Formats: sequence, structure tokens, C-alpha cells
Amino acid sequence: HGAGLLLPDRRPARHLLPFLLARKPGRVLLVAAHGRAGLARARRLRADAVLLSPAFPTLSHPGAPALGPLRWAALAVRAGRPALALGGVTGRSARRLPRLAAGIAAIGGFA
Repeated sequence: HGAGLLLPDRRPARHLLPFLLARKPGRVLLVAAHGRAGLARARRLRADAVLLSPAFPTLSHPGAPALGPLRWAALAVRAGRPALALGGVTGRSARRLPRLAAGIAAIGGFA
């Protein structure tokens, strides 16, 4: 199995070119996105999937605006690749996500 990479949104992609040039099957590129600019970046980099956040209000970023299920769905459709939900994802909130969600990621939701 190859190593993968999670590229944060809004941060410079240091040392990304060697990863992209050496990328082989199994080396997954996951790009975090918080809006349309992040989605465009994911498309340009040919990411395998997008980590779209914050889907819901989250304790890790108090006061940060959440996308909510409708805006999350609208952005996920624009992603052009599988979209995973992150941020405020719990068993209950995950059921509010549209079926087009490729998956969920959580930190506090699993604690």
C-alpha cells in the first residue's frame, strides 16, 4: 500500500510536487475544502476525494459558521469527486447529510 496525503485548505502546499509526480495507485490525495475555492483546488490537483467541512457546528472550532446539510450538499455536487463530511459529525447529524456523501470523518464524534 502506498502512502496518501491530506492537503489542508488555505495553506501553501509545501513539497506537494514530488508527491504528485510519484503518485501511483493507492497513493490517495485528499483535499480539505471549506468552500468553492477549496473545491477548485481539489479539481486542479485531481484529488481522489474532498474533505468538505465544517458540515455542522463543531466544538473544535467554536463560533465558526457551519455549512449545514443543504449547503454541504450543494458544494458536494460541485466537487466533481467523492465528498466526505467533517465537522460536528455525530450519529445524529450524519443522518442529516444527503445520500451523495461518500463518507464521514469525525474527531469528537468518535470520542
